[in-house]
Amino acid sequence: MVQAYRADTENADVGPRPDTRFQALRRRLTSDRGIWRRGIVLALCSVLLTLVMVFHAEIPNAIGNLGSLIETFLPWFGVLVPLLLVLGLVRRSATALIALVLPVAVWFNLFGGLLFADKSGTGGDLTVATHNVNAGNPDPAGTAQQVAGSGADVVALQELPGGKVAAYEDALADRYPYHSVQGTVGLWSKYPVSDSRPVDIKLGWTRAMRATVTTPEGRVKVYVAHLPSVRVKLHAGFTANQRDDSADALGEAIADEPLDRVVLLGDLNGTMNDRSLNAVTAQMRSTQGAAGDGFGFSWPAASPMARIDQIMVRGVEPMASWTLPATDSDHLPIAARVRLGTE
Repeated sequence: MVQAYRADTENADVGPRPDTRFQALRRRLTSDRGIWRRGIVLALCSVLLTLVMVFHAEIPNAIGNLGSLIETFLPWFGVLVPLLLVLGLVRRSATALIALVLPVAVWFNLFGGLLFADKSGTGGDLTVATHNVNAGNPDPAGTAQQVAGSGADVVALQELPGGKVAAYEDALADRYPYHSVQGTVGLWSKYPVSDSRPVDIKLGWTRAMRATVTTPEGRVKVYVAHLPSVRVKLHAGFTANQRDDSADALGEAIADEPLDRVVLLGDLNGTMNDRSLNAVTAQMRSTQGAAGDGFGFSWPAASPMARIDQIMVRGVEPMASWTLPATDSDHLPIAARVRLGTE
């Protein structure tokens, strides 16, 4: 009797086992016939986002410089992906969620290297820094000392109002025995500076200069530039024509530079993605792109959204690039370490 009871118990119907999470999910997917039909509009938005990122260089500038505007903030298009993800989950749309693979893949192809790869290295024989100090800066001396505290061998400053130049000169005199100010831009150096002169960028007043800095490793030509500001207007779009003309003039000056080793420091009021700066960017390397950690956004200082301040080089090897702590300016200062080698 005992054996029979056990046999009956072992063979008893224990009922269907509960679904695993995967089985439950598969059951919902197969039973919900609308899961593929819902979210078509969201899927199309993902495709459109992908096309904008892939073909941004083909978007015309004829109307409000739309192409340059998109390129200025191109990294931020990735923010739309989480939004589309949430909407796809709310709509319970498999189509919308699968379509997200496209913009995710493109964004990581464009910017994943900047976001996740620290390309900075050791070594280098020259450290440079640049800062748009803001004409309305209430503490010129403090700002100058903060930038000098980076340990830079060469410092470039932009947006120097005439009435405050002396304050910057006094604050930097002890660390930098050599300097030159041309118009609203200036260059301070631990090493001798010669052949300093303005660079005509078609503005009618001086906002760019060049000078030869003689380092222990030889001469390097340093350009300092502050290109015109751009504006985003509802009725006119991205107004940047004056900036673009100045960029072309600066690019011509650098192309005609006889010295092989060139460093450009300044506020270009544009990012490396902006095609309107091609006259400059096509012939020089960004230290941030080559040897930086992250995007290196520099503006606005309170909540940086774009890198419009640049350190670029030609005939020089970038070793590291980074942003410096905020000052009383609306821009963050940036710095880079480069290797000159022997002349």
